Amino acid sequence: MSDIFKDAYSIDYPIIDSDAHVNEPPDLWQERVPAKWKARAPKVLETDEGDLWSFDEGREKWPVGLTATAGLSFFQINPMAKGGYREMRPASFDTTARLREMDVDGIYAQVLYPSVTLKGARIYSEEPALQIACVRAYNEWIDEFCRDSGGRLIPQSIIPATGVEDATAELETAIKAGHSGVIISSFPNGTLDPKEEDDRFWAAAQEADMPVAIHIGSFLPSAPTGQGKQAKNPGALWTGLRFVGKAAWTKAGGQTLNVVCDVLFSGVFQKFPKLKIVLVEANIGWIPTLLEQADDMYRRYRWYTGAVDEMSGMPSDVFHRQFYATFMLDTVGVELRHRMNLDHIMWSTDYPHSGSDWPDSRITLERVFRGVPQLEVKKMLHDNCKALYHLEHIRDRLDT
Repeated sequence: MSDIFKDAYSIDYPIIDSDAHVNEPPDLWQERVPAKWKARAPKVLETDEGDLWSFDEGREKWPVGLTATAGLSFFQINPMAKGGYREMRPASFDTTARLREMDVDGIYAQVLYPSVTLKGARIYSEEPALQIACVRAYNEWIDEFCRDSGGRLIPQSIIPATGVEDATAELETAIKAGHSGVIISSFPNGTLDPKEEDDRFWAAAQEADMPVAIHIGSFLPSAPTGQGKQAKNPGALWTGLRFVGKAAWTKAGGQTLNVVCDVLFSGVFQKFPKLKIVLVEANIGWIPTLLEQADDMYRRYRWYTGAVDEMSGMPSDVFHRQFYATFMLDTVGVELRHRMNLDHIMWSTDYPHSGSDWPDSRITLERVFRGVPQLEVKKMLHDNCKALYHLEHIRDRLDT
């Protein structure tokens, strides 16, 4: 292995994609939830403007378009793209097709996240029983989707937002199923505020060495989005210059900044020093700035606020020890990698969402990593993800 990364041809190890997605089959919940919930369970509506996911009898609607753009040109990308599931690449929900798509792109393994639940389990319904039924249906399906992949597809279980008892129960189910991680969209108690009762969930995750992921789009205040302008035109919120600005803000870490501060300064890491939190799809270039300011504010304000009694050591120390992060196209973040924990940052494709460059991810790799030492590139493409998720079955070198 040469000292400096110059081209993708030099990669002689399996690439592990730390954040890819499925598009849930349109009949997933209609087939799997108990009969009494079918009318309110998620379903796909075929409209003249494109396919929409409808939740809880239309309480919220979500266009399919931007979650299935793999292989499209920029001119074809549209949140309200016509065709939807009828023209979507089958790799979104078919295991055999997914593995072939990965082979085409030079990707060996993928850590898998959902599409329609990125805002969190609460999108299914505020009704606890219905929400839990939908969570169970997805988690059972993703387990089946990954089962025959030869260990190349790595499932992450959704955790409900209906309270710590339900959250812990689903966590324990994921552990027993052999899943390598879970996804939360709120604190385990089901709100956006940490509470003592969350300790039960954190303790179980720490004991099992189960990474807990926070994906962009989650940990947001719930609001009825199925009314007014969006109800008449669900694509309205996805168009215009302002949407481009919001997308840039999100991918630059804007949305995640609040979440990180809420979690980092929740006091949970004093109690659970081996708990692992994974920040997904927010990229990494913003992390050094946040940590510099977090440490400075802590030093200045820890005494009068009493924070010194709740956190020992610098916030950056906690972050470097217990937080992980994924990134896609982030050349700035890669340049600043030594101001983070180099063992905790991981590259991803976002397949098949609009951040994906399939089937040309290797061109992106050459853009992102050119000039970086080969051993450091290997950490971000292979070693770190393998260690975090205990993927010992994945070899360290490609067969020659």
